[in-house]
Amino acid sequence: MSMAGNLRKVTGLSKVGGLRKVARLARRRPRVDLSHPARSPLGSSVVNCVTYREGVRVPETGELVDVVQRVRKRGGGGFVWLGLHEPTDHEFAGIAELFDLHPLAVEDAIEAHQRPKLERYDETLFAVFKTVCYVEHEKLTATSEVVNTGEIMVFVGQDFVITVRHGRHGSLGPLREGLEADPEQLAKGPAAVLHAIADHVVDDYLSVTDSVQEDIDEVETDVFAENGARVDPGRIYQLKRELLELKRAVVPLSRPLEELATRPIRVVEPEIQAYFRDVSDHLLRSKEQISAFDELLNSILQAHLAQVTVAQNEDMRKITAWAAIIAIPTMVCGVYGMNFKYMPELRWTFGYPLVIGVISVACVLLHRGFRRNGWL
Repeated sequence: MSMAGNLRKVTGLSKVGGLRKVARLARRRPRVDLSHPARSPLGSSVVNCVTYREGVRVPETGELVDVVQRVRKRGGGGFVWLGLHEPTDHEFAGIAELFDLHPLAVEDAIEAHQRPKLERYDETLFAVFKTVCYVEHEKLTATSEVVNTGEIMVFVGQDFVITVRHGRHGSLGPLREGLEADPEQLAKGPAAVLHAIADHVVDDYLSVTDSVQEDIDEVETDVFAENGARVDPGRIYQLKRELLELKRAVVPLSRPLEELATRPIRVVEPEIQAYFRDVSDHLLRSKEQISAFDELLNSILQAHLAQVTVAQNEDMRKITAWAAIIAIPTMVCGVYGMNFKYMPELRWTFGYPLVIGVISVACVLLHRGFRRNGWL
């Protein structure tokens, strides 16, 4: 396809109108060297902007619209990868205009807090991934944060990839380096970048589920220990809450990956779809682990509640047994405290020792009976 056709395909403008648009944007914004990682023509939200041709990184200088214009003029396998972190409306406005991004997708990318999804707008694919990371802690408590979530939004076109990241984690720097070390895979175009991001996100799911399993094993061990009834149930509830947060990130991603793996999409070649099927398999494993963890936590919680009930019953038996033992001297003392003139053995010299002896023998026999039956 010619440069003008490619430009019209991406921006939705005519040949003359598209070139005038790029030129107008170039005049509007200052020229800044994109190769410098700390500088950006759009503000601090731009993390990096790199051009690739046949899987190899191509050094580019100048303003963003100039870079995009050169890539489209060359055509044939080149694309721009623009990475942003929590951009504002003002910072993203120029990018949305340059790449002709749909307003609804732009709104989702800026606002964040989206469910994992996949949407198609003409020639552009918009994907949302929920990223997760495990929060390290010395000991799990009822208020410990276990799972922290973020988001990665990806715009994919014929000659561009735009990644918008939200959250304190999920950096794509190592992923970019890994792709650049494999030019053959990167040469497959923007869809290869989309696959690498999906694979990276799902691998993090597996890593987090493995770490969560260690916390669940720790709680399970404490619950079934000798003093398991004294375990704080808030730790179990906290794990269930954090597991629910992980579930919200993992489960909705199944359908988008299924679409990427099976349905024909113009910007995703059939060769890349096979890779998405592998990612979908990994996601299925993570979903199965989360479901198993949820059931296991329910079982642990029920076992803990049963232990608490058993412990309470044991305490009640002990209290009842001691109350029965104390009732004997209380009854005898109550009888002899009624100030009657004619009481049994009241004026006998050995009456008091006899009563004390009877009380003691009765209490000892009752105590032995309770111990024999496991009440004491």
